[in-house]
Amino acid sequence: MANRINLNMTTVENRELRLGTIIGWDGSAKELIRQSAYDERSIKKHGSCKGAGEGCKLCELYSPLNQETMCSNAIVQCQIGNLTDCVLITHAPTGCDGETPKFNLTMHMGLARRGKPQQNTLNMSTNLVEKDMVFGASGKLREAIRLAKERYNPKAIFIAMACATAIIGEDIDSVAEELEPEVGVPVIPLHCEGFRSKHWSTVFDVSFHGVLRQVVNHHPTKKQKDLVNIIALWGIDWFSDLLRPLGLRVNYLLDNASFDEIRQASEAVATTTFCETLGGYMGAALEDQYGIPQVDAPQPYGIKGTDAWLRAIAKIVGKEKEAEEFIESEHKRIEPKLQHYREIFKGKYGMVLTGSAYAHGLITVLNELGIKNEGALVFHHDPVYDGAGKNQDTLKELIDNYGDIPHYTVSKTRAFQLPQLLKRAKTDFLIIRHPGLASVAGHLGVPTFALGDEHIPVGYDGILRMGEILIGVLARTKFNQTLHRHVRLPYNDWWFAQDDPFKLSNDKDVFKEIETRLEKLSA
Repeated sequence: MANRINLNMTTVENRELRLGTIIGWDGSAKELIRQSAYDERSIKKHGSCKGAGEGCKLCELYSPLNQETMCSNAIVQCQIGNLTDCVLITHAPTGCDGETPKFNLTMHMGLARRGKPQQNTLNMSTNLVEKDMVFGASGKLREAIRLAKERYNPKAIFIAMACATAIIGEDIDSVAEELEPEVGVPVIPLHCEGFRSKHWSTVFDVSFHGVLRQVVNHHPTKKQKDLVNIIALWGIDWFSDLLRPLGLRVNYLLDNASFDEIRQASEAVATTTFCETLGGYMGAALEDQYGIPQVDAPQPYGIKGTDAWLRAIAKIVGKEKEAEEFIESEHKRIEPKLQHYREIFKGKYGMVLTGSAYAHGLITVLNELGIKNEGALVFHHDPVYDGAGKNQDTLKELIDNYGDIPHYTVSKTRAFQLPQLLKRAKTDFLIIRHPGLASVAGHLGVPTFALGDEHIPVGYDGILRMGEILIGVLARTKFNQTLHRHVRLPYNDWWFAQDDPFKLSNDKDVFKEIETRLEKLSA
């Protein structure tokens, strides 16, 4: 089989081209499954729909208003910038490093969660000014690389492209190739200019691509038969508790990882992830290049998903008996508490607003708790993942086990759509991964859980953790309703009166209506 991931180039093909990723869609989850045609797309290299059959009809809703976006360069800063012994140089004006304090805080929290020593991020900026934009800034980049080596003595140096340097055509590949022999460590270009892709998931791939090409050990001489790669973010290490009964250890990639931890990824016995959206690219590449199986199983959320995930890993390492004993004991252990939570949540509705595959896992957990679900908002939709495994179709797995979601929206964190989303689907609370939306939802009167540690819902204990947290979230209902009565959001009454969150996309005459209203106001 041909490699699914091309590591010969320094750039990554965007997800919208490679996988058909979309950021605008509205309908039922079942209809999205039909139009996405995961099974048909997975047959084709890179998820191409060409010639794959009548099922692939997915069409994207385009909005004339883009309220916000996520900078590709910033995602590299939150991934590569959180490595413990590598330097990230942002080749850009200093404003592009404006989020460095936030990412530094994230690194400190991540290190604390993993029990690692505290440290600051090793991030630098070339601090481009107007003169550099006119005459070029390769000299500044060379100076920054040498200074990074002198100041930090890192195991690797990464160079992040930005909008400004992409526009003026800075050749970071040539500078990296030129300086690498001089500084004696890998110098790795990352093509992550801010406008790189319409959705930030592409830039997870950019980060993984860089380490796969120049950090991961290309010629492993041994296999660590008890080591499992977990592609994850900064969350608490709950995975070790799941894998220890099988005699396995965890190798977390990438956040808060060291150079040596990344390098040994090619020595692992398997690769898996907390989220197929995040982990598919690196998992597929490690399987292509080094024969490390990417675990083809549902994500480890809810009882059914965690059971299947453990059994798939156990089959790879020959620990089926140990897995069955562990699964049986965990079912018995959590059952009394789970029944308690199900009694509490009878008649309750919940809604999830997060990245796509992660949302499917969270909705699974809500269903295990007995919480009903009429609507969901995912920030993007991948019709197929890089691994393209049959059991990695996370949306189909969710619907097959727990039923359809009638109001399933794909939209990119657009706060102005929340009032209409909350009108159409009954919910008693929201779970939001990105906190910017949480305050808006809270002002609309809905208690909201801003989920900072993405590993909270993982595994059997994850169901119980979520149950305990959601009891506290529901206790804030009266507070949020009071807040809603006294706080005015910046949208006008006309918009609040609408029922369709995609009115700006669906109604061609809407802007004429807006112009008419503005003329009346100015008269």
